[in-house]
Amino acid sequence: MNAQLWSYLNELPIVDVHEHHMPHILLNRDVGLVQLFEESYAGWTQGRTAPSGTAGSGKWSDIAAYVEGSGTNAFVGNMAKALTELYGLGEEGITESNWAELDSRVREKHADPHWGRYVLDRAGIATAISDPYLDPLMDIRLTLGERYLSVLRINAFAMGWSAESRDHNGNSAWELLARVGIKPGSFDDYLQAFPALLDQLAVLHKVGLKNALAYDRSVNFDDLNMEMARNAWGKRDPSPSEKKAFGDVVVERLCRLAGERDIPVQMHLGTALIRGSRPLEAAGLIERNPQTRFLLMHLAYPWCDELLGMAFTYRNVWIDLTWSWLLSPSRFGGLLEQAFDVLPDESRMMLGGDTWHVEEAYGAIAQARRLICQTLESCVRQGRFRYRDAERLSRKILFENASKFFSIGQ
Repeated sequence: MNAQLWSYLNELPIVDVHEHHMPHILLNRDVGLVQLFEESYAGWTQGRTAPSGTAGSGKWSDIAAYVEGSGTNAFVGNMAKALTELYGLGEEGITESNWAELDSRVREKHADPHWGRYVLDRAGIATAISDPYLDPLMDIRLTLGERYLSVLRINAFAMGWSAESRDHNGNSAWELLARVGIKPGSFDDYLQAFPALLDQLAVLHKVGLKNALAYDRSVNFDDLNMEMARNAWGKRDPSPSEKKAFGDVVVERLCRLAGERDIPVQMHLGTALIRGSRPLEAAGLIERNPQTRFLLMHLAYPWCDELLGMAFTYRNVWIDLTWSWLLSPSRFGGLLEQAFDVLPDESRMMLGGDTWHVEEAYGAIAQARRLICQTLESCVRQGRFRYRDAERLSRKILFENASKFFSIGQ
């Protein structure tokens, strides 16, 4: 790796556009080694479940399932490398002979209220935008500090046809609206409530909306049918067509309002409910809302080429590189080079950690720096652009683009 470019890139701050940092996890003072693996993407190798906040059993067999049973998996490798670097394990990494001592040190560090700040500083994360999906209205800055901003996840509102309906994280739109003093009595009232809801964003230190409906339904929001959406209102269990129509109309309304108010909209694409989460499914929503700025996430893996084609075609699309390099670092470099080729301007890329614990955030950002540096170095070596172009692009990807997109520090 080019020492000059690495030194330059490694010193740049990060505006991290996507984390899942929440107080019940990040401020937990009883965290062990098993829990760090379980509550990371490494945990997906053992079963795709959300972090539970439990301490775990703490046996070598639990750790071995990751570092030996799934040791070549990229998610596991990222977590193991982060722990090796942060806790000074040396070349051997995590072994049967040192895991118990490492577990003890993890518990000691997490009992220290300054540990999280130290790790984020070491990662170079100056600002982090969190998606506190268990409480979409949470003001994350009040509990996690000035480094943090957040987004408002809209899933519950797209599934708010009754007081009993909830999104996959258990959130009720009716309960969330009641917290800001809104109690709609009809579907029309419900749609009219959203401007008042969006008025709360600045007070709650929220800088955008987050559409993670790929975990609840298809990301196709076309065939808008107001009558069918209205028929869903008040029903405990509407028909599948009525549920889709309800969500379509609500998402359209929120995206239109976001465009009018210049509020960015993050959108999860790829994996999730994989049969309905490919990026072209969302093309209609993007086309109908040309004034809305969409940040399409995770390179929409495995449909990365499709996403880059959309980012070239639609000038209201930006791309979030987050998570794609954690899933497949071997593919990431080529995709990043392709993005350099295809994207209409250099403002279109940004990144984040997409983690629950600070150790994984450190590993994700460290990995991103390494891979971006290697890719830029390759491009300079090939004569595709100059060293000063690589420096400029580094600044844009790591912090300038996100700062401008989310109006941070302005």
